[in-house]
Amino acid sequence: MNRTEKQAIVADLNATLAAAASVVVTHYRGIDVAEMGELRREMRQAGARFRVTKNRLLKRAVEGTPYSRLDGLFQGPTAIAYSGDPMAAAKAAVACARKNGKLVVLGGAMGDTVLDEAGVKAVAALPSLDELRARFIALLDTPATRLAAVLQAPGGQLARVLAAWAEADGGDAQAGTGAAET
Repeated sequence: MNRTEKQAIVADLNATLAAAASVVVTHYRGIDVAEMGELRREMRQAGARFRVTKNRLLKRAVEGTPYSRLDGLFQGPTAIAYSGDPMAAAKAAVACARKNGKLVVLGGAMGDTVLDEAGVKAVAALPSLDELRARFIALLDTPATRLAAVLQAPGGQLARVLAAWAEADGGDAQAGTGAAET
């Protein structure tokens, strides 16, 4: 690879990382070509991208991006997962690492926040944005349902009390008339 090709790769990576909402750094030692293809496919399905590149080029590419503090992780067989969705890269990388033990999550970042391995796993464990929206809508809907039940409850309770009084009065009236006749 000549100098102009390296500069093009660095410029492309820099633009990609500057636009990414999150980046996860991994080691891929021992993964063969077929597994790497499967890994990339799974990442794409999850909304993330997976890229293997030389550490020296990657260190240059992160300069001037929010991910410049990750350059200490770029040692050994390094690959990065990145996405425009803040959680997609972490979720995809952790899921792939769980499925394929040869992929190891080293750390990552979301914007200016640097995450260690535990931080990336914690982000991956969070519910997705769609799940949070569904929970929020359920919370908004629940009070309305409970309010309707509460508003209907006094009417039902009143009807049950009146019915109980009617039964009690009817029973006493019959008992009272029977006692008077004797």
